[in-house]
Amino acid sequence: MLTIKRVATVVSNYQEEGSGTGLDQRALGCGRNCLAKCCLPASKLPLYTFNKDGEVTSEHKVVTQEHSHISFLHNLLLGQWEDRMNRGLFRYDVTTCETKIIPGHYGFIAQLNEGRHLKKRPTEFRIDQVLQPFNEEKFNFTKVGQEEVLFRFESSDNNSHFWPSAPVDMVSNSPSVVAINVSPIEYGHVLLIPRVLDCLSQKIDRESFLLAMHMAKEAGDPFFRLGYNSLGAFATINHLHFQAYYLAVPYPVEKAPTQRIIAAKGLEKKGVIVSQLLNYPVRGLLFEGGNTMRDLSDAVASSCICLQNSNIPFNVLISDCGKRIFLFPQSFAEKQALGEVSNDILETQVNPAVWEISGHIVLKRRKDFNDASETYAWRLLAEVSLSEERFEVVKSYIMEAAEEKEEEAHYNPVSPKAPSHLSQDCMVLQC
Repeated sequence: MLTIKRVATVVSNYQEEGSGTGLDQRALGCGRNCLAKCCLPASKLPLYTFNKDGEVTSEHKVVTQEHSHISFLHNLLLGQWEDRMNRGLFRYDVTTCETKIIPGHYGFIAQLNEGRHLKKRPTEFRIDQVLQPFNEEKFNFTKVGQEEVLFRFESSDNNSHFWPSAPVDMVSNSPSVVAINVSPIEYGHVLLIPRVLDCLSQKIDRESFLLAMHMAKEAGDPFFRLGYNSLGAFATINHLHFQAYYLAVPYPVEKAPTQRIIAAKGLEKKGVIVSQLLNYPVRGLLFEGGNTMRDLSDAVASSCICLQNSNIPFNVLISDCGKRIFLFPQSFAEKQALGEVSNDILETQVNPAVWEISGHIVLKRRKDFNDASETYAWRLLAEVSLSEERFEVVKSYIMEAAEEKEEEAHYNPVSPKAPSHLSQDCMVLQC
């Protein structure tokens, strides 16, 4: 078993021991007014619905900063988020955190966020299994208080609509919700939790990924990105969720040059273009195009399912209102557990998840923020990346999986022989 001593990120006020006391005595169900089956059926939560058939084709133009149309969801999300900030539900005021562009060619973004690691208990975190069963005894999002929820996010057959208060329909489906992250990295930092009552483990499936794509489209702002971290790639809660926030500058990865990969006819027929990142410290792939949103979403989701089934940790960035998706297989936690990451990198306590990989590096100490350089950012992210040889093998898996039309369980790539220097109990990436 590979484990690392680390500090779990607190994303909800109900995550720590002793939380939930002193709540409104008028709360329903268990008295905590939570998102579990005891309280949710009798609740009325704000509801935002979107047209599930309103899929973007590759002919739609990318929204630009100068000509952006501010969507209703954009205003709704930020308005509700600011309301929760005014009510004191966040652990600190993220708007006071210092941010700077690190001088250099790439323009990495550094943020000093000293409050993000305070009052957190070190935990033994297992990183050798990307797929782990859901454990209801551990913190999960059904334990979140409803005051942390901004709105439900559901599909419909009609145009986008918002109800300030609507009963929860438990008969036809489990609701998907958007909730605040109480330890925000940036302005508007939220969590998208698909089908919360289904208690899904942190595992990509096609419908949930399409839901995240719809959220990116509905927000209608290229500065609103969604991210996903698998287990083993610095997801700290094993309950399916995506993260999202606003950052009003381009990420370095969004500016990185790419080279198109010659894909099989299936992807070409669907209009999906796959490219490889060039001259970037983390090796990764870019998916874009698609005749429909589902074509693009399914290609990425199938690739993620392949990585999950192959026990390869990964991160995903949904960019440009859902028109560009970056996929990064990674190995930082594995290297850390094996003692292969240099101490000066580890001492900064940066866990390189999707935001750091994309170029937004959250630093927890003043010294590291003052000394932040492009050299440091490059060294940190280079530790995340698979080797060139390893990446080429993984890339072949991904390209094959992106063509798949069968159910995810049918994809089972052959595992090469384990490296001899790892024990039988260690995680061995199948590449």
